[in-house]
Amino acid sequence: MAYKLQTRVTEILGSKYPLVMGTMGYQSTAEFVAAASNAGIFACLSSVMSRTTQALREEIRKTKSLTDKPFGININLFPMISPLPHEEYIDAALEEGVTVFETSGRSPENLVPRIKKGNARFMHKCARLRDARTAERVGADIVEIVGFECGGHPSRENITSLVLIPQVVDAVKVPVIAGGGIADARGIVAAFALGAEGVLMGTRFLATKECPIPLSFKNRLLEAQSTETMFVMRTLSDPMRALRNKLTTEVEELEDKGAPPEEIIPMLAGQRSLKAMEAGDVENALLACGQIIGLVHDIPTVKELVERMMGETIAVYEQLGKTLGKKR
Repeated sequence: MAYKLQTRVTEILGSKYPLVMGTMGYQSTAEFVAAASNAGIFACLSSVMSRTTQALREEIRKTKSLTDKPFGININLFPMISPLPHEEYIDAALEEGVTVFETSGRSPENLVPRIKKGNARFMHKCARLRDARTAERVGADIVEIVGFECGGHPSRENITSLVLIPQVVDAVKVPVIAGGGIADARGIVAAFALGAEGVLMGTRFLATKECPIPLSFKNRLLEAQSTETMFVMRTLSDPMRALRNKLTTEVEELEDKGAPPEEIIPMLAGQRSLKAMEAGDVENALLACGQIIGLVHDIPTVKELVERMMGETIAVYEQLGKTLGKKR
């Protein structure tokens, strides 16, 4: 039996496969995004890595020089110490020919008219059922939903993907991309079985050759167990699931003691963590990652990983067909 891995998600995004590489802040560079696009999946450049509109334009142009496949721009709406000019970024991206925007964090409602006026599509990434409904109401073409297991910013409701995904699928009419706790073909098939039309995977792609984090971090991910992630910024506005290390443990201790934000925020400030990341200092950098780290065992290229997962996805479907087809 032949399986067709096309859904409404692939129609909207223009990708070969209904798989999206999660946007990863400073890691989602032109080279990394292009590698994902060339492998047949969809990825977005991160707006937070470009501190000016011109820098964003240059990153878009660089990506276009590396791939002729579709890619998008992530507009990060989480609170920031130095907010970005979202409207300017959207206008610049539209002028550069970007046709898909991903928003995440707060409601994108005030940005929707700008995106739609530019004849672009947009998907909103969220972690709560009510936010998925809101995203559809304000005009999202796709809703991305992530459960409690995910790296980065899950919701404070602590609902796992297995429970959250089907609720969102039932609640909205637009296609749903499911994330959180997915690392291989088994997770991909499970997400489709829950009603999703696409899959979002972030942490698994950290351990690829093209990901621009030092090898020391990738090797640490291979060693890590699923119990080695934790929440930081619990006492701030948006808790983050990250790798447990010296830095995050110290932050946890401060939060447990009731330390004020002005004592916590400098420890997690972008430039401080970025410098530690660039130096390969695994213990003093903030690395967002999900519980699936216990399922990461190698460091392939993005293309090798995608081709392997897509082939294994078909194999899982075929095995399920044999199982369900058995007569008792």
